Amino acid sequence: MTAIEVKRSLFLTTSGAGAKPTAIERKIKRVCQDVLRMGALVEDSFRLSQQALFARDLSVLDRIATLEDRIDEFYHQIELDCVVTMTLNAPVAENCRWLSALMQLVRDLERIGDYAQDLAEIAVKLFPYGPHPHLADVESMARQTMAMLGMSLAALVEPDPEAGARLKEADNAVDEAYDRLYGLLANQRDVPGAIEPIVLMVLTIRHIERMADHATNIAQRASYIVTGHRQ
Repeated sequence: MTAIEVKRSLFLTTSGAGAKPTAIERKIKRVCQDVLRMGALVEDSFRLSQQALFARDLSVLDRIATLEDRIDEFYHQIELDCVVTMTLNAPVAENCRWLSALMQLVRDLERIGDYAQDLAEIAVKLFPYGPHPHLADVESMARQTMAMLGMSLAALVEPDPEAGARLKEADNAVDEAYDRLYGLLANQRDVPGAIEPIVLMVLTIRHIERMADHATNIAQRASYIVTGHRQ
């Protein structure tokens, strides 16, 4: 197996032909699979938070709360598994790189899950005011970020040395959307009625922008696993 194929086999359910994985590689593979399960939960939570915000469907709030609990459980278990594996197995440098990168990227996943729950709470506060005029633009920004999260998780399934650079370009587009929307929201004049919806919309785009940052971090950590170089 090539070095890349060995790395890929750790993430995939079945290993390819070639050298039999060592005990620590099998442990890392199990951790990687838990990371992907956690990532799927985070994707679900983000998708449901968009449903609450843009479709004004508050029936999903309980499901988001349940997902948040499961995401936190995975986060703490994965961190513990990484620490125990590093402590008890005296891993070589490459395996240490894998474990340290996994510990860092699950923090990014956990933060995206937190932001998804925050977006759901904002949806509740926005509901009495009706749809905001810029809601469609915010939804477009959220969809871009959701796509970035999917790309970052795909980079974990098949570790990709170029994933970090590609996600950075996508993050720049989300940053531009954030700057444009912030300008529109912050510079409104003679606003009729309450200003709370504007404040909540600013918080919404800020949360989405931070989610994009964390998705970029995940892809960059996936690239680091393959290359050993930080981007």
